[in-house]
Amino acid sequence: MSSSQFDHKLSGPSLAFQPLYQQVAEYIKQLIVERRWQPGEMLPSEFKLADEFNVSQGTVRKALTLLTDTKIVTRRQGVGTFVSEHTAQDALFRFFPLQADGKGADLPKAELLGIELISPDKNVQAALNLSGKERVTKLERRRILDNEFCMLETIFLPAKYFAGIHERKDIPHTLYHFYQTDFNQTVFKTRDGIKAVLASDNDAKLLQIKAGEPLLLVTRVTESIDGKLIEYRESKCRSDHYHYQVELD
Repeated sequence: MSSSQFDHKLSGPSLAFQPLYQQVAEYIKQLIVERRWQPGEMLPSEFKLADEFNVSQGTVRKALTLLTDTKIVTRRQGVGTFVSEHTAQDALFRFFPLQADGKGADLPKAELLGIELISPDKNVQAALNLSGKERVTKLERRRILDNEFCMLETIFLPAKYFAGIHERKDIPHTLYHFYQTDFNQTVFKTRDGIKAVLASDNDAKLLQIKAGEPLLLVTRVTESIDGKLIEYRESKCRSDHYHYQVELD
């Protein structure tokens, strides 16, 4: 990419009043979205990026620091800067907050209960900013920790971002890595809401508990690095000997 193309990208009104390092960070992020560099791939050196974009190395360094702080890239001391990828360990510590009491973080297994292409109801439309004419894939899963059913998940994915996923037979336990590698949808941030509910008869049957026992209902809206709303999920979590843990940066 030539410096003239970079200058053209920065000429829009949305970037005109940003500091140069923020403009460079936005442009690098856009190149990542466009798959110039794959998840886990090392970026060119600061010197090469500075030469390509016709800016100083200091500007590139500040841009990469900004992208590191937002977890879009990862720096490895003495090695280089890499496009972040959602590995199983990353998903565990950043995106799965349910833990068994008295135990450390552990990545649960997932049992797929159902997958289908449907029309979204008004709640899903509002969460994902969809029209009633659009379609979503609905996944239903049951999560397992220590050989015990601990959570029920209902996940909604816009068909326009996940074409054909409802026909896949190889849905893995860790979805965010799957979204990134197979559908070029990289999770950037999530917004969770939590409330207490009582287990329905169906919840009780699937979780092997009694109807009416307290559960935590966690709703989550997930945003990609380019600002798209790519997932809405509702998770019903056992609370008898599990807890919801969040670590704030």
